[in-house]
Amino acid sequence: MFKKLFLFVVLLSLLAVGGMVFWAKQPVITVGEPMPFTILPGSGLDSVVQQIASAGVPVNPELLGLLVRLTGKSGKLKAGSYEIKPGTTPLRLITQLVRGEFAQESLTVIEGWTFRQMRQAVAAQTALKHDTATLTDAELMAKITTDYTLPEGLFAPDTYLFAKGSSDLQVYKQAHALLLKRLNAAWENRDSTLPYKTPYEALIMASIVEKETGRKAERTNIAGVFINRLRIGMLLQTDPTVIYGMGDQYKGSIRRRDLTTDTPYNTYTRPGLPPTPISLPGDESLHAAMNPAKTDALYFVAKGDGSSHFSSNLSEHNQAVNKYQR
Repeated sequence: MFKKLFLFVVLLSLLAVGGMVFWAKQPVITVGEPMPFTILPGSGLDSVVQQIASAGVPVNPELLGLLVRLTGKSGKLKAGSYEIKPGTTPLRLITQLVRGEFAQESLTVIEGWTFRQMRQAVAAQTALKHDTATLTDAELMAKITTDYTLPEGLFAPDTYLFAKGSSDLQVYKQAHALLLKRLNAAWENRDSTLPYKTPYEALIMASIVEKETGRKAERTNIAGVFINRLRIGMLLQTDPTVIYGMGDQYKGSIRRRDLTTDTPYNTYTRPGLPPTPISLPGDESLHAAMNPAKTDALYFVAKGDGSSHFSSNLSEHNQAVNKYQR
């Protein structure tokens, strides 16, 4: 009798183990959209499985808790925001929690944006924790670096991934670090004959090139024109710097008096480069600024199709203006 009872208990145990193994390998959800859930900091195992179930994830919290204990992962679960995708099994779910595979959100910073536009995009990203919302630009920069106080141009256009609930400061730090990495790499591979004293001056040029043309193939030629002007002491006379200097006064067009109204960014009234970048330049513009085309051109004019006509003298330039813009 005792032997039969023992065998019965063993059989039940095997069935239970087999059932647990089978359950642990079955998808929690099979179709539909990923289901989000959040584990709060300081949560114990019982609280973790209840938070998952309360978020609507169709998983048995008692069985999930037992599986966590059986796998020895009870003290290794990480707090954060997650999502469970169709096909995820309880075993895979536990792996997500142990590894901290948080739900990924993204923010895209566009080439040619100003830093003001970047701040607006960050502020509009609801998945971020907005720790910097009340900070001035100078206060924000002080939390990122001691090397610069003015932010324009110092953040790389790119798509940034982050866990839901991350601080917006981390995105700014990541974008600034990526910009410095790209800038320093481009500086190391620059044409050594260029009239830049510092990488920052090259960054200013790259920001101007970024705003002057959307055509990648023309960026080195645009940079070549401006380098030629710098070398001979000719005014850069580039409209994007004027527009930047106008700030909120710019309403979509430049008038003649705007070109003669002096600001630190008016390259029609002031020689050399403006005091800071005027946009967030991308890789192509950084490359163009560091390796401009070898050209004798001193002028260019938009042809109306997105491309430009380049001229080496004023007479030819005036003819091109008459042809393409008048």
